[in-house]
Amino acid sequence: MSAVSLFCLVSAYFALLLIVAWRTSRNANNDSFFIGNKSSNWMLVAFGMVGTTMSGVTFISVPGAVGRDGFGYLQVILGYVLGYIAVTFILLPLYYRLKLTSIYTYLEQRLGPRSYQSGAAFFIISRLLSASARLYLVVNILQLTILDSMGLPFWLTTVVILAMILLYTYEGGVKTIVWTDTLQTTGMVLGLVICTGWLLHAMDLGPLNSIAQMQAHGLTRVVTSAVDSPAYFWKQLLAGFFIVLAMTGMDQETMQKNISVKTLRDSQKNMLLLTAVLTAVLVLFMYLGGLLYLYAPTAGVTASGDKLFPAVVMGHMPAALQLIFFIGLISALFPSADGAMTALTSSFSIDILGVQRRDMSEAAMKRLRHHVHLAFCAIFLALVLVFKWIDNASMVGLVLKLTGYTYGPLLGLFAFGILTRREVRDRWVPGVALAGPVLCYVIDFNQQSLFGSYRIGLELLILNGLLVFAGLLVISKKR
Repeated sequence: MSAVSLFCLVSAYFALLLIVAWRTSRNANNDSFFIGNKSSNWMLVAFGMVGTTMSGVTFISVPGAVGRDGFGYLQVILGYVLGYIAVTFILLPLYYRLKLTSIYTYLEQRLGPRSYQSGAAFFIISRLLSASARLYLVVNILQLTILDSMGLPFWLTTVVILAMILLYTYEGGVKTIVWTDTLQTTGMVLGLVICTGWLLHAMDLGPLNSIAQMQAHGLTRVVTSAVDSPAYFWKQLLAGFFIVLAMTGMDQETMQKNISVKTLRDSQKNMLLLTAVLTAVLVLFMYLGGLLYLYAPTAGVTASGDKLFPAVVMGHMPAALQLIFFIGLISALFPSADGAMTALTSSFSIDILGVQRRDMSEAAMKRLRHHVHLAFCAIFLALVLVFKWIDNASMVGLVLKLTGYTYGPLLGLFAFGILTRREVRDRWVPGVALAGPVLCYVIDFNQQSLFGSYRIGLELLILNGLLVFAGLLVISKKR
């Protein structure tokens, strides 16, 4: 498949997104941008959020990890399911009862203005770093496979992609993203299903036979019994639960789509449908990974990990499937980037600048929101170029890991507000919220000297939240 053909595909895909954006953003106002006029269809929101919840990194990494971890990711997925149930029946009723536009307003009502600003600030930092790092990883794949051969520089690729994302999110915001995310999730699932079907056909296998072969090659192992392993069952289960609780239920990007649904009941149906579809898609990604590792030796493919899926597609699949692969990859990339840009604009405008509290006309609020949106687009560009300049995959991995730390304060703040009736000395909250991630980083860096053979894995988020919760108890008082 020529680079020109792939370039034309990407251009046509963007054109389709712009058409959808144009149709959905007509007569849009600030309420449309922030919460979709509270008129989003719950089924569309649920399906579209599958693409938002995952990313281009998931599209490549989950299949690639099967060779190392087998189907061990199922342990985390089970935790995800429990986490989504908790979000559905604990957090969503709270957000709807308080009629929130930004979920961090809850922290102000419950704990105080410094707590509110701390929660919003940690979300902004977390989402900005994680979304830009993921954007870099997938843009880099597009650059290496398509645009380098056309002589286009990386910086121009990034500028064009961010400009396109800006164009289709600039006016409609959440109202538009509900539809574009649905389109993009469809593309991602289509790519996943068709590539899976091709591999089964190429190896002349049925679903049951393929599972039997995966078992024979040790690719379907799930449970790790060693308690000191990061992959230990209960660690993975609890980590999955708290990851969803913090990174979905306490994340403005995800929740602003949920609260754009008119009623609590429909929003809860949206979350339960999301849980079912997301679980099925992640399991299919692991199954695809097993097929890739069965196919690779027969085709002489030596790549593994994140490089395996692209190597099989570009080296062995027909041109039509290469197109479908790139549709899936791009579809996995943009829901996480466009949603992040919209949510960051909403959170900064509402939580930091306080546009809904100021005596501003609709037109003035819209101008300010546009300036914030443009500023975040520029910051995304700068961060992606910095990642390219560093050009170190381990550095990007570290950034993604650190953004997980920054959700710990949100977990601690919300847990303290929901589970206790105590008041905090609000002026001390920013210091406590900062101390949690710093202490976690120190503990993580010194694991061997502190714990010997025991290794902390994904449960570091839980420790982070507990440290912040304990700190809030120290600076709290009875009402």
